[in-house]
Amino acid sequence: MRTRRLGYSDLHFTTIGIGTWAMGGGNWKFGWGPQDDQSSIAGIHRALDLGINWIDTAAIYGHGHAETVVSKAIKGIRDDVLIATKCSRIWKEGSIEIESSLKSASIRKEVEDSLRRLDIETIDLYQIHWPYPDEDIEEGWTTMSELVHEGKVRYIGVSNFNLDQLQRAQKIFPIVSLQPPYSMLRRDIEEGILDYCTANDIGVIAYSPMQAGLLTGTFSKERISNLPDSDWRTKNPFFQEPQLSVNLNCVEELQSVAKNKGITMAQLSLAWVLRKPNVTSAIVGVRRPGQIEETALASDIDLSHEEQDQIESILAQREHSLNN
Repeated sequence: MRTRRLGYSDLHFTTIGIGTWAMGGGNWKFGWGPQDDQSSIAGIHRALDLGINWIDTAAIYGHGHAETVVSKAIKGIRDDVLIATKCSRIWKEGSIEIESSLKSASIRKEVEDSLRRLDIETIDLYQIHWPYPDEDIEEGWTTMSELVHEGKVRYIGVSNFNLDQLQRAQKIFPIVSLQPPYSMLRRDIEEGILDYCTANDIGVIAYSPMQAGLLTGTFSKERISNLPDSDWRTKNPFFQEPQLSVNLNCVEELQSVAKNKGITMAQLSLAWVLRKPNVTSAIVGVRRPGQIEETALASDIDLSHEEQDQIESILAQREHSLNN
């Protein structure tokens, strides 16, 4: 499996990473519905067997549950896998509500809690999950840099930062990576952010490259209507009208490109994200072993200029439909 260097670091991430958002289960505000822990662990093990070398998680996923699942999966093989997790999203015990904090004391408590749940001595990549409150970014990022000097984390990155926020943090301490949403249906980072990251040797780790499953080609209106209430996608605009019909029609058109290439729609979606050399890796959710067996193959798929042009034409039609 291909690897790319993460920003200015000495870490080389496989171009496909293991995502654990759904492994948090359904009992929190942004859950994906019920999830079996043994299936999660088996999925992680299968991904590692296939050559994937890093796992992305976060304290907020299942209010700490995903980190605990990861801990069980890597027991005895810690040295074989890179671990990335996140801070700044916190919860109150007994509540599904989520709050944000970038205060120094909060981040210091969070890193200790994550180290305990993961049962590791050092976090390879520690990331600010969301840049809220905005006025506390400088305090939070300064604290993150202190954690590097103290040896609790090896490198620090950010997630969901805009260009101004990246520039503010970069003045304090070098950012090793940005984790933004990036897919055929969500391309915001192409307007300035990707170029800034390249110019400053900041790695880009794309999350939701398959747009929460929409770009797998397995969704229909009927399936979406049957999602459990505990699945956050039921409240997401991409899965609601008027976007839903346009998105499903777009995916149907894209499937023809995938079929002509002899790959799946999920693989096409990942290959498209990875067509950009300044994208270090794409995170794919793993809920069971069979999923990763398909998506891991995208690491070695290259899209021709002709195929990329076909995709651009289809995506332009989608934009036209949404704006008219």
